[in-house]
Amino acid sequence: MALASALLQVMTDAVRKTARPMLRDFGEVSQLQVSRKGPGDFVTAADLKAEDTLYELLMKARPGYGFLGEERGMIDGTDKSHTWIVDPIDGTTNFMHAMPHFAITVGLERRAPDGSSEIVAGVTYNPVMNELFWAEKGKGCYLNDQRIRVAGRRDLSESLIATGLPFIGKSGHAQSIKDLHAVGQRVAGIRRLGSAALDFAWVAAGRYDAYYERNLKPWDVAAGILFVTEAGGRVTTIENDGDPKTGKSILASNTELHPHLRKVLQGS
Repeated sequence: MALASALLQVMTDAVRKTARPMLRDFGEVSQLQVSRKGPGDFVTAADLKAEDTLYELLMKARPGYGFLGEERGMIDGTDKSHTWIVDPIDGTTNFMHAMPHFAITVGLERRAPDGSSEIVAGVTYNPVMNELFWAEKGKGCYLNDQRIRVAGRRDLSESLIATGLPFIGKSGHAQSIKDLHAVGQRVAGIRRLGSAALDFAWVAAGRYDAYYERNLKPWDVAAGILFVTEAGGRVTTIENDGDPKTGKSILASNTELHPHLRKVLQGS
């Protein structure tokens, strides 16, 4: 991997090793679609197994770091300045339905003595497509060994936008529909493919021109924030220029489209 540090090598090795049994599990999912019980319990077990593997590999390499995972929650480390932020299967619903659009994603957060923090490294891996997105702060963003950059479009009417919609039982449906209506009238197209981690990565690669979503979690956004900024884009909340790492709301795009799309979303 071009320019990859020892730390990033730890992260990429971890996601690749986690992906091997995950791909076998993914192969089993399509067979379970026709069963009466369905694949739900099987996928839940695969999710837990993947996070356990990531935890073991990452903590073996950096035993003092903290760990924040979708399944485990927060586990404090002795090194209070570094935390792994992990989603073992981002796009679980896709995985459950044998759709090959999901990813393993890991971000590394570094906290300063004053309490501020930033994401300094990230990887997102789609094992079915064998696409590894990775970045380190100040070193650019890459897809496998090729450096990537955000798209250069300046006109919303020519832009392809990604978003997400809340699951059943989650709040935010009404606002999401308002957002969809407002944005949909002004852009070339909207896609909802079901993986926030890959939405970010695809913005960084110029496949999407922008991505917005509300009510996410830190593990959904950690690596992706770094990808887009290192690829020359901008990431903020929808409301203001505050810290987007909480995932409360996210807007990621190139610098030209960003203010125009945010104005649309703020008015929806």
